[in-house]
Amino acid sequence: MNTSDTTPSGPSRRPGPTAGSSAPRGRAVVVGGGLAGMLAAAALGGHCDEITVIEQDTLPAGAEPRKGLPQARHGHMLWCGGAEAMERLVPGVLESWLAFGARRIPLTSGMIGLSPQGWYRRWPDSHYLISCGRDLLDWVVRERVTAHPSVSVLERTKALSLTGTANRVTGVRVRGEDGVERVVDADLVVDAAGRGSHAQRWLTELGVPAAKEEVVDAGTVYASRLYRSPAGQAPFPVVSVQADVHAPPGRTAVLLPIENSQWLITLSGTRGGRPTGDDESFVAFAAASRHPVVAELIAGAEPLSEVSVYANTANRRRYFERVGSWPEGFAAIGDAVAVSNPVYGHGMSVAALSALALRRVVDERGFSTTRGLARRIQRAMARPVAMAWTLSAGQDAFYPGATTRPPGAAERLLSRYVDRLMLTATGNYTVATALTEVMTLSGPAGGLVRPRVLLAALAGPGRPQLTAPPLTDRELALAQSPQKTP
Repeated sequence: MNTSDTTPSGPSRRPGPTAGSSAPRGRAVVVGGGLAGMLAAAALGGHCDEITVIEQDTLPAGAEPRKGLPQARHGHMLWCGGAEAMERLVPGVLESWLAFGARRIPLTSGMIGLSPQGWYRRWPDSHYLISCGRDLLDWVVRERVTAHPSVSVLERTKALSLTGTANRVTGVRVRGEDGVERVVDADLVVDAAGRGSHAQRWLTELGVPAAKEEVVDAGTVYASRLYRSPAGQAPFPVVSVQADVHAPPGRTAVLLPIENSQWLITLSGTRGGRPTGDDESFVAFAAASRHPVVAELIAGAEPLSEVSVYANTANRRRYFERVGSWPEGFAAIGDAVAVSNPVYGHGMSVAALSALALRRVVDERGFSTTRGLARRIQRAMARPVAMAWTLSAGQDAFYPGATTRPPGAAERLLSRYVDRLMLTATGNYTVATALTEVMTLSGPAGGLVRPRVLLAALAGPGRPQLTAPPLTDRELALAQSPQKTP
């Protein structure tokens, strides 16, 4: 591919709300050079003269694997709520993803979906998702953000601890690849270190009270494999066979058309029905999901990789926003705050919406040592986290062994209402669109209790349920086409 006209370029320098005035501009440190870290750096770009990203790995020069991101081998759906948040933070990313082969999948015409309550129809489009490999998605964002003149990256550098006191964080102690330790001072430290974050321990070492932590672990294991797409570059829908939390084990099978004429197939299962890394049993596991459509589509396709397995999938949330004496100068973002079971596809979108919340607070308050700024940031970022947590942990809690506390009466009532919505969505456009709005993180969960949605749910689907996946004859023919080398 000739990339001379499509290489990502850096975002324009975004002035803060007091650009041109004598308002102080600060220095920020972001711990972690992954997607959440780069989005946090983008959010602060118009307010800081210096933004230092501390990354313990070597960041790839292109759309290549990164050591600290083992889950990149598995399917990632970037819902439009997250994609549009990223576009606001890093203008031009949508165009660049598509230029490098990412697919913009319209919803719901571009998805074949089996919910716990039946097949969804392919309604007129209201939303979309971006489908591509995680390496490509991260690289495009990283190239644009690091081109910003205020952003620098310290690679092969390990963050060891925070400096400061329980009242104010003043920087990060780091150790470089030469083994030398030093302190990187900052007016604001943002921890974007992901699942491996040490924020809880670092804060308690300074005397900050520990945040409440909640874990809901369905025991999900993922297995993924790349195939050459028989459809080539032709458009092909996402195919998603979802699990039913009330009928464990929760097996899923997802087909994602991605760049380079490839299909990324991701399977998952909970306790008692987990996939393995065995190449020979991959298709058989897909066939054992609630419908064999994914297995049937890949039965004659050419595998391009071995099976990759990932098991670190527990929902985990730290309620930093509730800590009574939160220190100035520190915030956590992305998986450092909460991680969700990847089956719901919300991690990247929550990181983007959280970074947008960070930018909004700093835009409103200015980047300064104003009392309470860090607390406002942490509380603002808790809103998108809470929504995704309800969608993922609220469902996974019904799997046996997922939590020490079984779902209460309110949670069971909510689950029954969601089941009713999913059933109604199989034959009602209004409810299907409302569910898509929430699932894509494009609107608040309150949209599911609007009067017209409630009335539709009471009335039910209104149409007979589909008895088979709604693939078109053209799509079936494409899936069975002789494979061609791109």
